[in-house]
This record gives sequence, structure tokens and C-alpha cells, in this order.
Amino acid sequence: MSRPEQRSLHFNLFIHDTGHHEASWRLPESEPLAHIDVAYHQRLARIAEDAKFDSLFLADSPALWGDPGRRPSGRLEPTVLLTALAVSTSRIGLIATASTSYNEPYNLARRFASLDHVSGGRAGWNIVTTAGDAAARNFGLEGQPSHAERYDRAAEFIEVSTKLWDSWEDDAVVADKDRGVHAEADRVHRFGHVGRHFRVDGPLNVPRSPQAHPLLVQAGSSEDGKDFAARFAEAVFTAQPTLEEGQAFYADVKRRAVAAGRDPEGVKILPGIVPVIGDTEAEARDLDAELDRLIQPEYAKLQLATLLGLDPDRFALDEELPSDLPEEDEIEGSKSRYTLIVELARRERLTVRQLIGRLGGGRGHRTFTGTPVQVADTIQHWFEHGAADGFNIMPAVLPSGLEVFVQRVVPILQERGLFRTEYTGRTLREHYGLPRPANRFASTLVGA
Repeated sequence: MSRPEQRSLHFNLFIHDTGHHEASWRLPESEPLAHIDVAYHQRLARIAEDAKFDSLFLADSPALWGDPGRRPSGRLEPTVLLTALAVSTSRIGLIATASTSYNEPYNLARRFASLDHVSGGRAGWNIVTTAGDAAARNFGLEGQPSHAERYDRAAEFIEVSTKLWDSWEDDAVVADKDRGVHAEADRVHRFGHVGRHFRVDGPLNVPRSPQAHPLLVQAGSSEDGKDFAARFAEAVFTAQPTLEEGQAFYADVKRRAVAAGRDPEGVKILPGIVPVIGDTEAEARDLDAELDRLIQPEYAKLQLATLLGLDPDRFALDEELPSDLPEEDEIEGSKSRYTLIVELARRERLTVRQLIGRLGGGRGHRTFTGTPVQVADTIQHWFEHGAADGFNIMPAVLPSGLEVFVQRVVPILQERGLFRTEYTGRTLREHYGLPRPANRFASTLVGA
């Protein structure tokens, strides 16, 4: 029964080649070239759209992440891939990751404005600052900029990008054949930004897009990351392994948004969840155990070392993490993910081998093994107890994990009145219940 007065869940599909479990690619049914197969991604997008998901999301990095011997490596450039998904879907939002550390605002703003036009208003940008020296060395640097420096650049990057998206007013293009005027020149703005990191004149060479700005998404959970999300993000992807941690993060980011002068309802919090689903609990546990058996510990140990930014020789598979690990303040890489992993290992006194198994399914995101009803109950509990506005759905195995989720879990949530049965809007902003941004330059024409 529909309950329109209640909040509704938001679902984003996080596509990660053959699935989020470390060993998903080794299953007999997995497609070994899924990561570079456009038709495969189009199929996943249509499955999620048929289930009325708000959006889908592609992660990315300006470096080869991890050991290519471990699992499918390398990714198609996400805005290019999403253009192919835009023409094979009609309603689902399309979110691409792009780094503020290794791009320039003009080129990136143009790409996202173009995607928003191609998709009819369904583009979103997952803003990352990119930790790690490997990416830095691909751009002529000896090592990564400091954590604070990356976020300072990111803030100015957003400022410039939004100016570029505003540089064309909504009614600038008139296409007046009688007058011979295609666009009113005084409604296309050169703004002359001069800042610490960027000098950009404008205007953008793409007219204002259907959403005005792509949906702004952020995924960092460090102190700097949460402050950045409170200032700029409209959706936040986060890794929170327990309800209590999810509630604390949710309340903290909403409070920071208020302090930044924003409506907290304008910042949607979507923790990741990795559901492993079976008709019975035993069946779900068997699937989870089968995946864990396929993990190759030595590869996984190297990946853990990369995540933590530490020497893999410091780790022994059947011992706990070393007791003298650095504090978060000493880490210049991904601070929040480092803390999440170390705290998980310390709290549960896990050996490195056990920790690898826990991270194999979702890299620190909430993993849940159970029946469709149990998965639905967990999602509802987080949603109704101050831990989530929705979820970043991260199937352990693709496409089968997505198919089971949309066929068995989504209908339960729809019956409970917690998730839409039809789209009510056409743009990504409309799916998330977010307004179309006003143009900062429009007021300059008042009285003109």
C-alpha cells in the first residue's frame, strides 16, 4: 500500500565489473571481459532502470588500481561509457567519478554538461580528490599532494565548474531566424575567475544543460571529506559497516550541512551495502563461503597493503595487524578508508587472513548475507533509524546478484511503501527530490 506522506528510499547501483566480491570473476558464469564490455554495462543499466533505481555509478581512478593479476583491471573512461548507457536507457541517472586533482575545471565541466545534454538531464559527478602516489606519477608529480591541499583544490574546482555551468543563462539560446540571432550575447557570461589553483575566463562552450548542474556526489568520510560534503555534495556515498557508525555519520554530515547554511534534506546519505542473497540463510552463507574460498590470499594481502598505504611485508596472514600502525592524522592517502579498516580489525581482533575475507566482499562497506526478507528488513531498519536516505547497492556478483535483488528484495520494499513503483520525474535531480540550481548570473539582467 502506497504511503506518499513518508520518505522514499533512494537506490544507486554501483557497477564494478563482475561484482564487488574480490573473487566474483572466478565463478564459472562470470564474464572475464565485463569491465570493457559496453553491452554488459547496458544490460545492467536496463535491469536497474526496470527496477526504478534512481541512478547507477561508475568508479574510476587516473591510475591502474591494484594488481592486474588479481582480478579484472582497467576501466573504460566513465563519461564515455555513460554516453553509451544514456542512449540505451531513458530514466535512470548516470553518475561518473572524476578527480579534481588530475583534471582541469573547463574540460571536466564541458564533459559533464555534454553528458547531461545527451542523457536529457541524468548526469551526476562523483567528486574525488584521488589518494595515492601512483596517480600523481602519471601526471608528472613525485608524489601525491597533501590531503589538505587536495581538498583545497577540490573546493576551488567546484567553484569554477559551477560558474562555467552558469555561464549560459537558461534563455540565452533564442534561435531567432527572423532577427538572425541564435543566442543573446549578453546572456552568455565571461566571469574571469582568478584563484589559488585556477585561472579560467569562461564562458563554457556548451549551453546550459537540462539540470543546470549535474548532481554533485561525494564519497570521502574523513573530517575534510565530511566538511566538503556539507558544503557541496547533494548525495554522499559512504562505507559504514555498523548501524551505530551509520547513524553517527548521518547525523554528523546533516549537522555540518546545517552549519554550512544548507537544508540537510538536500544532502542524501547513501551507505554501501553488499547483499549476498539466498532463499534460506544457509543458501546465502554457502554462496558467501564459496566466494571467500576463491580469494587468493597473497594477492589480497598486497591489495590490503595498498589500501592502507603500508609495506605488505609488515603483514603476516595469520597474525593481527601490527600494533604500531600510524594514526589517521599521519596518513596522506584515503584517511577514512584507512581508519575504517584498522578499526574493524582491532574491534574484532581479526588476523590479516580474516580481515581479507571480511574486506573481500565490499572493501569495508556493510555486507549482509541472508534471505530477501532479511535484506529488506536491514535496509528498512537503517532507513527508519537515522542511518540512511537510501543505499548504494553493491552486488557481490554481477549480474546475478543484481537480478536477485531487484526480483526478490525491491518488491518487498515497494509493498511496504518504501520505494517507488514508477518514476515520477525524468531528471536525476527529480529522482533525488533536489531542486534545479538557479543561475548566479541571471540577476545581472534585471532592469536591462
